[in-house]
Amino acid sequence: MKLWEHYHTPTTVDGALALLAQYAGQARVIAGGTDLLVDARAEGGFHPYPALVDITRIPELCAVEEDGDFITVGAGVTHTQIVKSSLLARYATCLVESCGVVGGPQVRNVGTLGGNVAHALPAGDGTTSLVALDAEADIVKDGQPRRVPVQEMFLGPGQSLVDSTRDLLLRFRFHRAADHEATAFKRIMRPQGVALPILGCAVWVRLDENRATFEAARISIAPVGPTPGRAGEVEQALIGQPAADETITRIAELAQSTLHPRTSKYRATADYRREMIGVLVRRTLALAVKRAQTGDIVPEGVGA
Repeated sequence: MKLWEHYHTPTTVDGALALLAQYAGQARVIAGGTDLLVDARAEGGFHPYPALVDITRIPELCAVEEDGDFITVGAGVTHTQIVKSSLLARYATCLVESCGVVGGPQVRNVGTLGGNVAHALPAGDGTTSLVALDAEADIVKDGQPRRVPVQEMFLGPGQSLVDSTRDLLLRFRFHRAADHEATAFKRIMRPQGVALPILGCAVWVRLDENRATFEAARISIAPVGPTPGRAGEVEQALIGQPAADETITRIAELAQSTLHPRTSKYRATADYRREMIGVLVRRTLALAVKRAQTGDIVPEGVGA
């Protein structure tokens, strides 16, 4: 089956935007293609794309870099690059842990973090961590550069702020974890070979100078709603509380009572997923607290 007529590999952002403009909405941006090409093959009576614009030859979109207190991750950075990054392992551990469980090695080698966000799927593991990291996305929308909170990239299930026939997602930007801060990610998935998450949980915490009390927290659990989000009520309940097992247990119970996942034929029943919210919050929050208290940070559960 022929999937495209022309395949372009620009080496600059301007070159990619010029190609998209040339095809006037008929071309599609491609990076790893792990979603786009699968979707194309699945569509009955599919007509080949007039053109695909491959952004993986644009150096700035394929780099992980420090920018002062920030870290930037290009939209074309693969999951494998993220897993192998010592910078991200130390200062954005949850992102390494979430990208390390995406698919299998072949998928992680070509699939990109930007592609996950551009497809606007609320269950994306990397997306869950980006929300907990309070990340922003640099995009070119309608020809104009913009920086938006990563949650604004999601208009609904499969509906992205970025039009992949005209716009570009460039990179993500977030604060690196400072002293007394740490992150963690865990998920529960179906036992079959398909790596489909029942739920994923990413947590960022900041403790006080004595590393004994929560000063701030961000918690993202997905998929719960139609777009990725944060557990705001749960986060607020942590502030000023002891960073102890009793607090974590109480917070996990609060998360169970305030978050309302739906039944999914592909994942699990609402009751089961609500029960698993408590399990995930306890495990993930406890791990993040331990890391913030000890400074001992080694990503867990990362695929080979």
